[in-house]
Amino acid sequence: MARLPRFVLPGYPQHIIQRGNNREAVFCQEADHLFFLEKLTKACQKHNCELHAYVLMTNHTHFLITPHTGDGIGKVMQGVGRHYVQYFNYTYQRTGTLWEGRYKATVLDSERYLLTCMRYIELNPVRARMVNHPREYPWSSYHYNAAGAENKLVTPHSVYKRLGKTAESRRSGYRALFKQHIGKNALGELREATNKAWVLGCDRFRVQIEAQLNRHAKPKARGGDRKSKTYRELRKIDRV
Repeated sequence: MARLPRFVLPGYPQHIIQRGNNREAVFCQEADHLFFLEKLTKACQKHNCELHAYVLMTNHTHFLITPHTGDGIGKVMQGVGRHYVQYFNYTYQRTGTLWEGRYKATVLDSERYLLTCMRYIELNPVRARMVNHPREYPWSSYHYNAAGAENKLVTPHSVYKRLGKTAESRRSGYRALFKQHIGKNALGELREATNKAWVLGCDRFRVQIEAQLNRHAKPKARGGDRKSKTYRELRKIDRV
């Protein structure tokens, strides 16, 4: 079956995941991370994309990016991927593919999910039990968003800016968010939408996206459990 095109809307943030082939490592030493971030910074600037959060894990990456052109994210991922594969293969004397097929992405409702997605991304090393707190992991945007470390790659989103009137108050407000756990439902929604390439947002947001792109933004409802009482009652109504 042909793959559906990704949802791409300029001005709407997207959560993006790209994994190493067979879940193998794509970063082995500090120089690898630095090279990747250098290419990512240049690509975002060249293709008019704003990156709000990121993490470079051992065998995969997460990004939260707002594109300002229809093909911006695609060009960023393609360009960075091409440069990095060449670098990685040359450095480690290997050949062949590095990434696991196409990157996965979802358009998300910034008002409802942007700050949750940022925390989800930057908490990846904690969930993987690599560190106890995101500040201990060097390869994420947490140091910029929470502590104000210089980072030319990160651009604050307007939702993040509403956390405070000054840079320090925004950082303080952002740090306070990490005192709360991300609920299982929110985690599940974020993961499912990204892996299945559906839009993440409330019904009103999905309808808005569907109207703009003239395509479904979530899976169609299925028939349901034919053995359930609810299903049988609905069938009775249909026959009347």
